Amino acid sequence: MQPMHHRRHFLAQALGAAGALAAPAAWAQSAPYPSRAITLLCPWPAGGSTDVTLRAFAESASHRLGQSIVIVNRPGAGGTLGATAMPSTKPDGYTITQLPPATFRLPQMQKTAWDPLADFSYIVGLTGYTMGLVVRADAPWKSIQEFVEDARARPGKINYGSTGLATSPHMVVEELALGQKLDLVHVPHKGSADLATSLLGGHIMAASDSSGWAPHVEAGRMRLLAVYGSRRAKRFPQVPTLSEVGYGVVSEARYGIVGPRGMDAAVAARLHDAFKATLEDPKVLQVLDRLDQPALYMTGAQYLDYARSEVARDRELAKRLNLTQL
Repeated sequence: MQPMHHRRHFLAQALGAAGALAAPAAWAQSAPYPSRAITLLCPWPAGGSTDVTLRAFAESASHRLGQSIVIVNRPGAGGTLGATAMPSTKPDGYTITQLPPATFRLPQMQKTAWDPLADFSYIVGLTGYTMGLVVRADAPWKSIQEFVEDARARPGKINYGSTGLATSPHMVVEELALGQKLDLVHVPHKGSADLATSLLGGHIMAASDSSGWAPHVEAGRMRLLAVYGSRRAKRFPQVPTLSEVGYGVVSEARYGIVGPRGMDAAVAARLHDAFKATLEDPKVLQVLDRLDQPALYMTGAQYLDYARSEVARDRELAKRLNLTQL
């Protein structure tokens, strides 16, 4: 009988030790979110307008979350590498991404690793881009009309750069070219920073981009020919929109933050509330104003509805421009 008693005592000790080892794991699982740093993917190069705004958003939101938000730049592929990462990312709220408008459009043109309506948890809409066409200050074109007339007279001789294939800056110029019967040569770039370097270095003749060009325009290094929104830019009221000069093209590109599909609703709400509060932070608003990016708040549900409408619109645009490869 004695051996049986010792065996029971040993089993009790072993189970007790196992319970003690399991306790930290159980505590870790129940720890309030977030309990460690969060990664925010920026699918654009460091130094560009999106990178600058995301760093402002991240710093402000981190104070409200009590954990740091680390920006990881993944430039290339027209700003879609953040979206590409989401389907294989654990939906625990520790890896999220900025979602540029190209992620709605590209799946309408070619096969992609993501479905814009099925593979993301829409967290919050934050802002949008002021976009326009710029040339060097010493370029011969003083207005958008002169640029269009010259391009029409010299088919295939004028090139322009954008932040990548199927990005909004690319698609707007292609829509303009289609409507005005222009043959322009497109030169895609990884992001705003290298696009500006390419234009200033004389490697391209014009650049279509969000307002990363603004400091160069103010410094007299670039000339802004037109903006793409429904209204003139606040900082450049003398520059017309494409629509008001009769070209019939309008584009206002919103963006926000998403995570992988299947995120816990409470985690998404925690992130939503933290990022929503950044739109009342004077430091964040100062950065947005400097880059001509308005605060355009959307709840997660509103952001998903916006995505649905953009997907439908971009599907038709891709067909009209004959850009679909599906």
